[in-house]
Amino acid sequence: MKILLLGASGQLGWELQRALAPLGEVLAPGRAQGADLAEPERLEALARALAPDAIVNAAAYTAVDKAESEPALARLVNTESVARLARVARERQALLLHYSTDYVFDGSGDRPRDESAATGPLSVYGQTKLEGEQAIQASGCTHLILRTSWVHAARGGNFAKTMVKLAREREQLRVIADQIGAPTGAELLADLSVQALRATLADPGRQGLYHATAGGETSWHGYARLVLEQAQALGQVLKVRPQDVEAIPTTAYPTPARRPLNSRLDCRKLCAQFGLRQPPWQDGVRRMLDEVLGERGL
Repeated sequence: MKILLLGASGQLGWELQRALAPLGEVLAPGRAQGADLAEPERLEALARALAPDAIVNAAAYTAVDKAESEPALARLVNTESVARLARVARERQALLLHYSTDYVFDGSGDRPRDESAATGPLSVYGQTKLEGEQAIQASGCTHLILRTSWVHAARGGNFAKTMVKLAREREQLRVIADQIGAPTGAELLADLSVQALRATLADPGRQGLYHATAGGETSWHGYARLVLEQAQALGQVLKVRPQDVEAIPTTAYPTPARRPLNSRLDCRKLCAQFGLRQPPWQDGVRRMLDEVLGERGL
């Protein structure tokens, strides 16, 4: 089997290269070869020429605040190019695996949302990601769409690394406490993806939209405290202790794009359909920090 992987150099794409390898030949072209979602026509031509049996799209425009001033580019990447990939998948009878986000919801309430919940994006980013989902669903291609949240990895920058760095340098840390979600490791998401992909290749009736995150929930404030606790346990010298991180509301940290307060996603459909379970979010964060602080330092 031939698998076209887009976004292979990103946090999730890097893990997908590993996780997809047992399934077949993984093709991971870069932008220089035409794998640039900002150039939809060239991307479509590349996908058609490579003739894959499955397309895995881990690339996206993810600069949430910048998208407010670059809506055309965000839509080009998150909607138009996705629609073209779906068209190639339909023509080749290939499976398209695509990733979406909790930002398609308005963040109201305090209960986890399932796949049937009404959407209502608050930002350009969320709107363009929703339009990408809709383009895939309308295309008629066999597909898996996995909505996830708060992705982290040892590779690249992320919230946890930033918290450790700031806690070493500053005397005070203030972190938002009224946005709730599930920090989800790229390694976990890649493994879940491959399980779902393998099963859907065998039985296309399993295709569709699924929520996929780690288990449990926390705020950014709770996330930061766990990060600093683990950093201390690994020998990091911090100026800010975990218990001294100040909790603040979203209103105290204004940004160009509005964030959903409730990013809880109900993943029961994914677990039931593919026989999976959600490990606690804390496990993934601890593993990531063990790798980052234990092997390379920060």
